[in-house]
Amino acid sequence: MTRVLVIVRHAKAESYGATDHERALTDRGLTEAGRAGAWLAARGTTPQQAIVSDAVRTEQTWSAMAAEAGWTLKPCLDSTLYEADADTALDLVRALDDGVTTALVVGHNPTMAYLAQVLDAGGSPQLATTGFPTAAVAVFEYDGPWADLAEGTAQLVDVHVEHR
Repeated sequence: MTRVLVIVRHAKAESYGATDHERALTDRGLTEAGRAGAWLAARGTTPQQAIVSDAVRTEQTWSAMAAEAGWTLKPCLDSTLYEADADTALDLVRALDDGVTTALVVGHNPTMAYLAQVLDAGGSPQLATTGFPTAAVAVFEYDGPWADLAEGTAQLVDVHVEHR
């Protein structure tokens, strides 16, 4: 069964907040996130499960994406994703129920960029040339159970980058 995994870096956030965890999106970030959601909706991608870091900027990224895409899905807010490394983020995806065929993860760099790079079976130059700026979206296809997802086992099929 082909599964779809969407990896998203949060949109542009304020430089400062009461704490790093509480940094909110800028107006530009809200626009970026909305455009990313519209782009995913236009390509027919609708997540059945969303794993979102519990930081303010990632929650706001999800909310703006979902609003623009017309998704009503309630995300799973995960505190471990806030400071996760790529292995930890991958473990969260591996724990998904196999009934989920399309999943989306909204997190932070450098973790999201590294996760996208290590999953890509084709070593796509697309990720290397665009980088993974704010509100970047990488869409992967993967054949197999989530528990077996590993480095180099997914195929990058699309990328959306708002700003470089």
